[in-house]
Amino acid sequence: MRTRVAEEITTVTGLSDPDYGVLSRLVDLGDGELRQNKLAASMGWHRSRLSHQLTRMEQRGLVTRADADGGVLVTITPTGREQIDKARPVHARAVRRSLSAHVPLEDFARVLMVLEALTAP
Repeated sequence: MRTRVAEEITTVTGLSDPDYGVLSRLVDLGDGELRQNKLAASMGWHRSRLSHQLTRMEQRGLVTRADADGGVLVTITPTGREQIDKARPVHARAVRRSLSAHVPLEDFARVLMVLEALTAP
């Protein structure tokens, strides 16, 4: 299911699955900015993997990085914000469509409630 959702986001917005993950965490966990080590931890990624991903995203104008108090602050750019705002409805539709293909209609509302509870801050 995740692969199908990621492919749809990429087709519609050009964002890769890792791009979407980084941008959504910046918005959801940090109101647009997070320290790089916290971002890596939230994604379960090694720092070097995130660093490479952020370099690619910086080159495309999606994020910026700046030194901050002995660490690095990652900030979403206006372009990154525009892209994540465009991708979120695509993500939601793709997830619903993928779930509805595998979950009986009478159970669908209950599954959505569980998923919302799991993603609540």
